Amino acid sequence: MKLFHALAAVVLTLGAGIAPAQNFPQRPIRIIVPLPPGSASDFLARTISIPLSEAYGQQVVVDNRPGAGGLIGSSLLAKSTADGHTYAMVAPPHTVGALLQKNPPYHPLRDFTPVTEVASIPNILAVYPALPAKNVKELVALLRTDPAKYNYASLGVGTLAHIAGEIFNQAAGVRTTHVPFKVVPDAFGETISGRVHYLVFTVPTLGAAVRDGRLRPLAVTSAKRNPAFPNIPSIVEEGLPAAQSDGWFGLLGPAGVPKRIATQLAADVSKVVVQPRIREAFERQGAEAAVNSGPEAYDKLMKAEYERYVRLIREVGLTPQ
Repeated sequence: MKLFHALAAVVLTLGAGIAPAQNFPQRPIRIIVPLPPGSASDFLARTISIPLSEAYGQQVVVDNRPGAGGLIGSSLLAKSTADGHTYAMVAPPHTVGALLQKNPPYHPLRDFTPVTEVASIPNILAVYPALPAKNVKELVALLRTDPAKYNYASLGVGTLAHIAGEIFNQAAGVRTTHVPFKVVPDAFGETISGRVHYLVFTVPTLGAAVRDGRLRPLAVTSAKRNPAFPNIPSIVEEGLPAAQSDGWFGLLGPAGVPKRIATQLAADVSKVVVQPRIREAFERQGAEAAVNSGPEAYDKLMKAEYERYVRLIREVGLTPQ
């Protein structure tokens, strides 16, 4: 609900300075979200859709299509008409999910048109309160004593929590047990009880459990502290920079979207995310707006992340299903 309350705070935001391109948009724009309502992708899509709708005079519709770790929504986008009116708000699972399939329904790069990064959101590394580790150094030392004894939670293979957990394990030099759950409450419940020892979830997802003390945060997985939790040290401060795992979120179109439309939409989104009310809404959820992104910069990011996840999957020994 907190995500929707944050969204309500931006309802009156105007798309100042945005001028629709010639003949664009000609009808409502659709943003597919491959995850359920209340997710970080959903929050970001709905937040930017409001000022864009006002500026364009056409509704920007958010269409949640969750399932299969994001594969369903991304597959739907890949098959959409490339006329500039259909996009998706994607995150790392868009890439990792396809890499973990023997017969992927799409190629994460070739089947899409990069538009712009919208925001980045770090994770919080947290443990159950009774675990005898008060900081990252102590957690790493504890895990190294007997890695097979310890485990971490995620929301399934290829999800942000799984990726971030493996990145942390690699940096820590341990191989613990991955325990996937279907829903957040189950993952939290098992971690709070101590049956699961740690997890690495996004700031919006873990926020409430950290604030009320149900889980003990050790670090945010970014180079600097997060404005939503300024008292939690960064993973770099904690001496484990290789464990950084900021989640990027951005807009993709199907392959073949005209360059002028992708460039126009990217410029308009950039104008939206720097508006004070939008920036404040992002920051309350731990998101940092991506300023001065665009098709070229986002394409470069996507390619670099693709190579990173190919290496990670190989090094961790994950087997495509």
